[in-house]
Amino acid sequence: MNKLVNQINDLLLQSIPSSPLETNLEESMRYSLEAGGKRIRPVLLIETLKMLSKSDNYEKGIQTALALEMVHTYSLIHDDLPAMDNDDYRRGKLTNHKVYGEWKALLAGDALLTKAFHLISTDGSIDAQTRIKLVELLSDASGHLGMIGGQTLDMESENQNISLETLQHIHKEKTGALLTFAIMAAVTIVQPSDDVSELLEDYSQHLGLIFQIKDDLLDVYGDEDKLGKPVGSDEKNHKNTYVTLLGQDKTEQKLDYHVKQAEKCLEKLREASYDTSQLEYLTQLFYQRDH
Repeated sequence: MNKLVNQINDLLLQSIPSSPLETNLEESMRYSLEAGGKRIRPVLLIETLKMLSKSDNYEKGIQTALALEMVHTYSLIHDDLPAMDNDDYRRGKLTNHKVYGEWKALLAGDALLTKAFHLISTDGSIDAQTRIKLVELLSDASGHLGMIGGQTLDMESENQNISLETLQHIHKEKTGALLTFAIMAAVTIVQPSDDVSELLEDYSQHLGLIFQIKDDLLDVYGDEDKLGKPVGSDEKNHKNTYVTLLGQDKTEQKLDYHVKQAEKCLEKLREASYDTSQLEYLTQLFYQRDH
């Protein structure tokens, strides 16, 4: 998996060549791509693809995996802006707007989003119909019905008392939509049976909630050095989280519940003769991570 992450890192930077316009926009784009992280989303896509195809050949998923990471990175650049979360650090590095200024950070995010769709639409390793479907799925996952819609609802909910149902809806779209896309993109490329597709979609929903609930908990008790940013930002920004609504103990119980449900989905896939070892590892990574 580390080898895969290194490959993804190299390909991400190679996909943003310098421009004849002689601006440093590409430098700003690469700055945030180089900020690191576990590349969870592209790894999840490729590992699901490998599981479904029962081989180590994942060429057909590479361009889509890179596109997904670009969409995720653009969203982080914009989230960090003063108008949103107003964060100075991301993964231990100054945020993009602190280095390049707000207007260039905005344009770097816009450029990464646009580049993502260019990567998928020009991917010659998959047929045109599959490319169109992947563009459709990523548009839904990242747009007003997905990540951006969830972020909008999250921002509108600040300083308000909201229900647990509303919070779950925020998490499902804001964080979960791109994680679901990672898995369903692999499904789209391989086209397994409907039963397998439904199991993986169900698994992806639980995985998204595991990721966000753990995020909420880490903002309470995480290590700032490992997180690369101050803890307590949710409270400072008056954000609704599982912890603020349920308390820490019940939030831990919610986390455990979704882990068990995700594991049940993987168990059924094992019964169907799929090697789920890497997805099991990623589930535990989401569950036990400290940053």
